[in-house]
Amino acid sequence: MKFEKTKTYENLARSFAGECQDHVRYKFIEYGARQQGYNALSEVIDKIVFNEFNHARMFYTMLQKYCSSEIKNINVSAGFPFKEKWDLMENFKLAAEDEHLEAFEIYPEFLKTAREEGFEDIAKLYEDVIQVESCHEKQFLDLYNQMKTKSLYKKGKKVKWKCASCGYEAEGVQAWEKCPLCLAEQGFVMLKLNDGV
Repeated sequence: MKFEKTKTYENLARSFAGECQDHVRYKFIEYGARQQGYNALSEVIDKIVFNEFNHARMFYTMLQKYCSSEIKNINVSAGFPFKEKWDLMENFKLAAEDEHLEAFEIYPEFLKTAREEGFEDIAKLYEDVIQVESCHEKQFLDLYNQMKTKSLYKKGKKVKWKCASCGYEAEGVQAWEKCPLCLAEQGFVMLKLNDGV
């Protein structure tokens, strides 16, 4: 069967479109964090943004690999979320929901279809992306919970805080308001996430 007639072809196109949208929506979140002075937080989000870019790139690459001719157009019919608003904390919760949907509902179904249609390398791609998306869900939930409990820069025990601007380090229950060395605002203090980031 010609690849363009398979369900996997459609799923790859939908996955590419979804990852492109994730990339841009999360870039909005990163922009919001930076605008609110959370520079170190925006760097954490920017890594996720780059991950989503690369997921889109890999889905696009698979489409190019298997298509027998130039792709002039692929009609993509799918629902895509437009939930995020300009509320930073709430956006972390909404992004976690989106990642959960991809990791535990959408991509497992696409993986199954790819395997059934004999595209083992595409199934493996979905398997690997699922692992990353489930990590993204945990990161977004962690950020949401830390913002909600106001524990981004305050912990229940002493931890080592580090300034992302100049590298200054100090231990304490709470991060400094301004870096003692370079006077960077608290938003430059590197975050302590539950996954070790």
